[in-house]
This record gives sequence, C-alpha cells and structure tokens, in this order.
Amino acid sequence: MIERLIRTAMQNSDDLVVSLEYTDSKGNKTVRVVSPIRFTKSGAFLGLCLCRCEPRQFQFDRCTKLELKKAADYVMPVPMVAA
Repeated sequence: MIERLIRTAMQNSDDLVVSLEYTDSKGNKTVRVVSPIRFTKSGAFLGLCLCRCEPRQFQFDRCTKLELKKAADYVMPVPMVAA
C-alpha cells in the first residue's frame, strides 16, 4: 500500500506530493509533506521534504497516515507540525 502510493506520487511528480506522519528515531512524530524522488534500500524512499527544504530518507515502517495531495497547494517551506 505505502509503496504503491509513493510510486503514484513519483510518476506524477509535477502534480502530486505525499502528506504523512513520520516518527523519527527518537520517537518524535511530525506531519511532513514530501515529494518522493526514488526508492532506496528495501523499505525506504528518498524524497524532497517540503518542510525541511532538502532531500531526506524515509523508512516505510515509520510512515503513517499517508495521503496524496495536490502539489500546487504547497509552497516550500511547508510548516512542520508535531503530530
């Protein structure tokens, strides 16, 4: 499910981004808006985090509440909020 949603955003990168809740290695949860770039190792992808304005790697098992959103609705930097 996650991989299919990420792939859809990659294939439509001019039109779609992904909103997700991400849990970092310390257990902190934030809501991010990401433009996926490519799959990296198994279970992860590289994406342009519109909140941090830089590429970041995201682990599938730390991502929840993924939704496709219209890219045109977001301008960097997107505020990163605690979940």
